[in-house]
Amino acid sequence: MTKLTKSPRGRRGRRAWWMGACLAWIAGTPVLAADPAPVIHRIEAPEARQGVASDGTYVYAIDNATIAKYRITDGKRVAQWHGDPALYPHINSCTLAEQQLVCAASNHPGVPQLSTIEFFDPATLKHVRSVSLGMAPGSLTVVDRHDGHWWAVFANYDGNGGEPARDHRYTLFARLDEQFRIDRGWAFPPAVLDLFKPKSASGASWGPGGHLYASGHDRPEVYVLDLPEAGSVLALKATIPLTTHGQAIDFDPRDPTLLWSIDRPSRTVVASRIGAQP
Repeated sequence: MTKLTKSPRGRRGRRAWWMGACLAWIAGTPVLAADPAPVIHRIEAPEARQGVASDGTYVYAIDNATIAKYRITDGKRVAQWHGDPALYPHINSCTLAEQQLVCAASNHPGVPQLSTIEFFDPATLKHVRSVSLGMAPGSLTVVDRHDGHWWAVFANYDGNGGEPARDHRYTLFARLDEQFRIDRGWAFPPAVLDLFKPKSASGASWGPGGHLYASGHDRPEVYVLDLPEAGSVLALKATIPLTTHGQAIDFDPRDPTLLWSIDRPSRTVVASRIGAQP
């Protein structure tokens, strides 16, 4: 079990923190939770370099052109897929949708930015099909299924992997139709973009409370976001500290309060308990 950082010591410290949190809530400012979300599972997975997905019984560790399947109960690897790096240079994230393992992929850090959606049989990890999105408005880092729609993140970067005319501020959260064409789109809030900089959104997953939970490339936290009532900028509701540092994430479909993430330095996949958000 990972050691968690401590909340403020002493009655005065805790009281001051709660007073600050209450004032921030009254002022409409998103509140940063005091402690990292508790860790429930840790599984060693050498493939844990880009992200992780879960179907509730197994987790899938992702590393560019490799996906490995691990049983949650005992951490045993039960299947593995290796693709041709020339065809699959950067599979970034996956999720379970419509009985398939659906993955966001791109040619990152290559430019022009090209993206595909890759489909796998979760039982065998056999590659099923590929949908090319061509030159999209960024590199595809996320694809998710929620509320009868497909959703995606198209990442943009400062420098390496970015297009000359676009930086991290152009990262797009989009709703897609059944042919994977963009039919709605939103920008991330400036406060979140500043934390992504110079990278972008590496992960996102719809989770508890019907909120969108997004992760960056390096920081040990996730951002709780809502679609706005009006306008084109997502609304930041809260920031939740994690013990892991960015990369792609996925909620457990059997226990929707478990958020799976990766700890890249130790090559582990981690499930953290995320409390209900208002």
